[in-house]
Amino acid sequence: MKPIRLTRHLKFLALALALGVPLSLPPPPAQAAPGQNTDANTSTRPSQDTGAALVQLNGDALATYVKTKPPKGKKIDFNSSTVKAYRAQLSALRNDYKAWLHANVPGAKVTGEFDIALNAVAVQLNGATLAQVSATPMVVNAQYQGLYYPNATDPDVALISAPQAWALAGGSGTAGAGVKVAIVDTGIDISHPCFSDSGYDAQTQLGTPGLTNNKVIAAKVFSNRTPQQHFTPAAIQEHGTHVAGTVACNFGTPAPVNGVTTYNMSGVAPRALLGNYNVFPGALTDARSEDIMNALEAAYQDGFDVANMSLGGNAHGIQDLLTIAVDNLDQANMVVAVAAGNSGPGLFTVESPGSAARALAAGAASVGHFIGTPITVGAFTAAGVTGDFATVSTNLTAPLGVVTSAPTNAATGLGIACDPLPPNSLTGRIALISRGVCSFSAKIRNAQNAGAVAVVVSNNVAGDGIGMAQDGTANQPTVPAYNVSLNDGVVLKSDNAQSTAISASPAYLVTGNDDFMAAFSSQGPTDVDFRVKPDVVAPGVNVLSSIPAAFCQIPPCFAFFQGTSMATPHLAGSAAVVLQQHPTWSAAEVRSAIVNTATRGVLRSFTNGALQDNVNINGAGRENLLAAADAIVGFDPVSVSFGAVPSGSGQTRQLTVTLTNLTAFLQVYSLSISGQPANSVAYSVAPTSVSVAAGGKADVAVTMTAAQGASVGGKQAYLEINATNDRKNPHAALFTLIK
Repeated sequence: MKPIRLTRHLKFLALALALGVPLSLPPPPAQAAPGQNTDANTSTRPSQDTGAALVQLNGDALATYVKTKPPKGKKIDFNSSTVKAYRAQLSALRNDYKAWLHANVPGAKVTGEFDIALNAVAVQLNGATLAQVSATPMVVNAQYQGLYYPNATDPDVALISAPQAWALAGGSGTAGAGVKVAIVDTGIDISHPCFSDSGYDAQTQLGTPGLTNNKVIAAKVFSNRTPQQHFTPAAIQEHGTHVAGTVACNFGTPAPVNGVTTYNMSGVAPRALLGNYNVFPGALTDARSEDIMNALEAAYQDGFDVANMSLGGNAHGIQDLLTIAVDNLDQANMVVAVAAGNSGPGLFTVESPGSAARALAAGAASVGHFIGTPITVGAFTAAGVTGDFATVSTNLTAPLGVVTSAPTNAATGLGIACDPLPPNSLTGRIALISRGVCSFSAKIRNAQNAGAVAVVVSNNVAGDGIGMAQDGTANQPTVPAYNVSLNDGVVLKSDNAQSTAISASPAYLVTGNDDFMAAFSSQGPTDVDFRVKPDVVAPGVNVLSSIPAAFCQIPPCFAFFQGTSMATPHLAGSAAVVLQQHPTWSAAEVRSAIVNTATRGVLRSFTNGALQDNVNINGAGRENLLAAADAIVGFDPVSVSFGAVPSGSGQTRQLTVTLTNLTAFLQVYSLSISGQPANSVAYSVAPTSVSVAAGGKADVAVTMTAAQGASVGGKQAYLEINATNDRKNPHAALFTLIK
């Protein structure tokens, strides 16, 4: 299979240019528009290990076999005689395959076996081909193993209405209590105060002694590729500890950043229990498919209810074995939250296994706060973002030098300073220039050469400022330089020659720039079947959480990270809160509650700040944990795609959506379609009213009618459901691609 790249957080990359891509086939590659921002850095990583394979064998896995699949709200009963007998049968089938492999491809070696999510084996090829190891009727599918890489009142938690959700069932003291969340990542540092087990009941602790406590109850390592390294689950890298803090940092934990006071943070599910399932031990920055599979199956068998996978890599269509495993675990009642990926902007960039139909896939949006530099003119203070350039060592006060000479940026009205500026035109001044066209290094160098003692670069897209990167050329500028938001730049533009102070002391700054979609957030639809992804959006830009002690100057250690990796644990923590309040709900019902009650009409585009409502960018909207915990209806599936329709064909297609009454009393649901496309495609639902008994189900038919010659591109609408006394108006996205 194609490898999965763990969507590592993007440190300091707060905002970048988000580009719109017309929804048609094939999609163009994501890139900066000519003449726009070209200051982003790009990198590539191997996407698969062609020396290793994941081989799926005949026979359903325990999660899907009719006699072992668990009932609603339950897990597989591993002590059942039926389960034991079927496991033995699957083991015998795998032994038959291993015997065949030894006889026919003697160089290949089985390195791992699976039976919960998939009936499969991992194979070290040792020069053999996929065709050779699958040349038997025993094999259903063989794919190269993916390589996975790590991805990145508490205002963060408040954005998703978590405190209000906690209040539905006892407040922060019970939020997520008893629910177990597996962090499939780089490990968890249990010495961090976020994971103190003071006040927790004694727990059965699994795995490596010394790396668990009564809060982090499991610590296991998975790296079959390099067993000779004798890795432990210890958190040598920072990513997993940051993710774990977002899921379940203890309520009200003070969160200073290198000595700067911020606020007392909390995880989304502060009383949940955690498991460290380390697939990136030591300094390893990638993991193969079998490592991920081993971790998921171990977590399931250890009794974990939710898995967080802040990871992603190249999607491999609907036959991607890891996505199939995620789907199967969902059916076996483990909620699997997965990052949509950091491959945006651009449609068709969603990564695997977030592309799985039953994954709870997270897109990322901003939280308007960070540790920055106050830049003050009169009564106004701008929020300066540091990056790779120098900063002031003592407070600096000087006149502001506003550069408006052509060429200017249309958004800011400021000069872009990509060409040399007049000699001495900025002598003794703090230059104010615009982002855009050339690198930050080039424009800051030109301002310095014109005599500037410091440089402030205004962002030219909406949201907060960004951490500016150097371009690698010789003779980098040496003057202090900061980036500010577009809004702050516009205000400063009117202050030419005014006395301006740049503080040498960093401060916690709250900007209010919340809910801007992250430019890096991967977008749908999925390849092959064109399903809506991500499912829902959560905070993923400037997320404050815990990191190990080795990664800061003044413990306890906290940091702001960016990435869909940081959005994903918001969903995993939300699943824990919902499960704690509704322990009989199935994984699918929990997933639907989180997706289908999301808040629409709040997410905005980074490019211009306009409201964003493309379902393949923002899914169902920004998650709302209060609404999810109080959900009255479940949707299956959580979104509906009618696939690709040739423009000239003129087709009508119909799909079924199953509604589940999640309440304890009869509900009458009224159904309608909102946001109909302007022309050429129409959606309808029948019946428009349905009565469902407590805990019961009902099917409704959603019909898509495309006119012959329908215009090319993506068409979308929403299936809306209302019920008596329902405040949340649950909705599911409807999508069709006309090509």
